[in-house]
Amino acid sequence: MDSFIYINQTPCDDATKNRVQPLTYGLRSWWHSGYHLTTSIVAPPLLSLPFAFASLGWIAGVLSLVIGALVTFYSYNLISLVLEHHAELGHRHLRFRDMAYDILGPGWGRYYVGPIQFMVCYGAVVGQCLLGGQCLKAIYVLWNPDGTMKLYEFVVIFGALMLILAQVPSFHSLRHINLISLVLCLLYSASATAASIYIGNSSKGPHKNYSLSNNVETRIFGIFNAIAIIATTFGNGIIPEIQATLAPPVKGKMFKGLCVCYTVVIVTFFSVAVSGYWAFGNESAGLVLSNFIDHDGNPLVPRWFIMMINIFTILQLSAVAVVYLQPTNEVLERAFADPTRSEFSARNVIPRVISRSMSVILATTIAAMLPFFGDINAMIGAFGFLPLDFVLPAVFYNLTFKPSKHNALFWLNSSIAVIFSVVGVTAAVAAVRQISLDAKTYKLFANV
Repeated sequence: MDSFIYINQTPCDDATKNRVQPLTYGLRSWWHSGYHLTTSIVAPPLLSLPFAFASLGWIAGVLSLVIGALVTFYSYNLISLVLEHHAELGHRHLRFRDMAYDILGPGWGRYYVGPIQFMVCYGAVVGQCLLGGQCLKAIYVLWNPDGTMKLYEFVVIFGALMLILAQVPSFHSLRHINLISLVLCLLYSASATAASIYIGNSSKGPHKNYSLSNNVETRIFGIFNAIAIIATTFGNGIIPEIQATLAPPVKGKMFKGLCVCYTVVIVTFFSVAVSGYWAFGNESAGLVLSNFIDHDGNPLVPRWFIMMINIFTILQLSAVAVVYLQPTNEVLERAFADPTRSEFSARNVIPRVISRSMSVILATTIAAMLPFFGDINAMIGAFGFLPLDFVLPAVFYNLTFKPSKHNALFWLNSSIAVIFSVVGVTAAVAAVRQISLDAKTYKLFANV
């Protein structure tokens, strides 16, 4: 079997047709798509949900979670239906930008959707590297409070782990890793929930205060910043790439995979968000794990328990980062791979190892330089996940199937696209504002 296939799903010139991408192997079971979807959506950024609730309050927080779950589940199914339709017409789209190229036109695919998806996926890798470093530091400080190692050193250590995992050949090769990832997300979510409930019921926990800011400007921007964080938590950005791993016929397989994924979403997102906000109120940290240690550095739950949660989180972070490296890997290998040679020939292995390693090194450097996880989370959500996962699916469906304006589906999709476009623009302003405020107190390679 050839190691590469030619890209010819959309109209393009001969030079583009001769570019290559790694072969996407057909998965035998829809369960595998469930593993991939769960790893790409149910990730450690969900540990930021109590922090988002702190800006929204109980009612708006729970409502935002419910709406986020409903809209993204619906949107991902719309994307799947559009992909199935075009595949039946002989145009199987393997990437988000292929869809945009075919449905919206070459300019939209090349200059809007393609760059946004790249930013989302690579930004997610940066975020996972930073969060991995923070978890490693948390373990270190727990056992050596007077230690002198800085956050950026732990980010580099996590980056070294990523250098190894980044060499996994293809998306299909990740199926077993992503099954383990699914189990890990259940473990650290259950552990975080249990720890929050324990602290909330103990005398050691902070005084519970659920009041919102009295400053109107701060409250409004905080709301949209929180919405961007929730959008990031529900965000995927690689639905076409995941569906491309399914062997034809794919009809119905993605829906089953999404059902598996969203069963895990409901269990993990709501338990962590509600228990964390209940326990810590408006003192909820950007990462709820930080709340398990008081201001004096004393653990509020047993040390071994905090270490266990952080280890579960670190292991899943590595799987999530590898998943979101795949679009970057594909771009690099289209540029450097030789389709006439074996996938494991020296001609293809050496450029692959070098390009992937450089990609990880750059992501690790950015994470070490800009250690502001909450801000990165919000920015990625506002600029990337909101348009990709909330707006474009509805637009793609309406342009592909052209439902009548007398059809409720047309107006539902149009309303989703318009409402979340407005939310996205406002959230982007809020994210940039928050970064500018934090920039006054943070510095490059800060030890936060």
